[in-house]
Amino acid sequence: MIPGDKMIDDRTVIAIIPARGGSKGLPRKNILQMCGKPLIAWSIEKALKSKLIDTVVVSTDDKEIADIAIQYGAEVPFIRPAELASDTATSYDVVEHALTFYQQKFNKEFYYSVLLEPTSPLREDNDIDLMLTKLNNLHDTYDSIISMGESREHPSIIKRINGYSYTPYCTELLQMTRRQDNEKAYFPYGVAYITKAESLLSEKAFYTRRSTYHLIQRYQNYEIDDLLDFLCVEKVMSSQWGLQ
Repeated sequence: MIPGDKMIDDRTVIAIIPARGGSKGLPRKNILQMCGKPLIAWSIEKALKSKLIDTVVVSTDDKEIADIAIQYGAEVPFIRPAELASDTATSYDVVEHALTFYQQKFNKEFYYSVLLEPTSPLREDNDIDLMLTKLNNLHDTYDSIISMGESREHPSIIKRINGYSYTPYCTELLQMTRRQDNEKAYFPYGVAYITKAESLLSEKAFYTRRSTYHLIQRYQNYEIDDLLDFLCVEKVMSSQWGLQ
């Protein structure tokens, strides 16, 4: 896919899917079979369905993951350096490396950067484009947009363990007797993190100072860190989308 094929108001868009080979919580999770496809394939396919993304790239240090990513239509123009595949490497480091690579290797720069985590595969077909359109429409006011879902565990009820006792984690929050009486709280689930590349690189953050949000549905409020997460997401995907 050649940058410039799609774009949004002449602004190019790159989707970066990070997928390192090592994973302590759930070994090889990025390529485990979920409803008939490797986990990473769900993120690649949603990115390719976008009407606004120009380039879909997988950043990985692992040849098997790279081969699978190419099979499902993503670009893998580099193998990620080992120092960016450690437990201490951040998503920002990975995205910065990809943006720098395209600029230096191909002299290509992108206006918007879309981070898609393989561990959040429960995306609607139009989530990414809705987020890109909203951010672009609010271009003069916001530099990033984050997907958020209503949290089922309200901050006012969460506890902190101290020896044999426990205390409120957020002492400043009033605990209501009924959960529905609490003011709604939201968690940034990883459906997508979209940022102006210039702002991302200057602030070194996906949560820029000027950031807006995109609300996702209840069934999308999952991220895969371990086997139980994987099994839950697989069941939700199977039930919600009628898959086996």
